[in-house]
Amino acid sequence: MSSRDTRPLGEGVNLDQPLDLIREIIYQIRRLMQAGELYTKELNKKYQVSAPQLNCLLALYENGPLSPSQIARHIMVRSSTVTGIIDRLEQKGLVRRTRVSPDRRVITIELTEAGQHLAQNAPPPIQQKIVEGLKRLRKEELERIVHSLNQLTHMLDVQDMEVE
Repeated sequence: MSSRDTRPLGEGVNLDQPLDLIREIIYQIRRLMQAGELYTKELNKKYQVSAPQLNCLLALYENGPLSPSQIARHIMVRSSTVTGIIDRLEQKGLVRRTRVSPDRRVITIELTEAGQHLAQNAPPPIQQKIVEGLKRLRKEELERIVHSLNQLTHMLDVQDMEVE
C-alpha cells in the first residue's frame, strides 16, 4: 500500500485495476462530503450556525460591513442565497441590517457584538484546512488536481446546476 492511502484496502487489492481505481475515487469523494457534513453538524451543535452562516460571519469580521452582494462574492454563493443566510443570522442576533444611503434599497450588513464574538471564537471553515494543505503542494500537483476535478465536475454537468 502506498503512503497516499488513507485506509486499509485489504490484502490483494490492486489499485492498478480500473474498477479498483474508480472505487477509490468514489470512496475519497464520499470522505470529502462526509467531512463537510461532520463539520456542519459540529457547528450546528456547538455554535448553532451552519457552515454558510459562519462563512458569512467571517466575511463580515474580516472585511467590515458589507452589502449582501459583496457577501455573496466573498462566500461564493448567489445573492438570493445570502438573503436567507442574513435573515437567519439576524434572527439569532449575530448581524444587523443598516441603511447608510438615502436609497432605502441599499443596505449594509454588520456584525453585532455577539456575531463578532462568534467569528473570533468559532473554528476556521473547513475550506481553510484544504487551502493550507494545497499551499504545501507543488504547482504541478495543483495543476493535476485542478485538471482531475474539472473532469469530474464536467462528468456531472455541475456547471449547469444552480448554486444554492
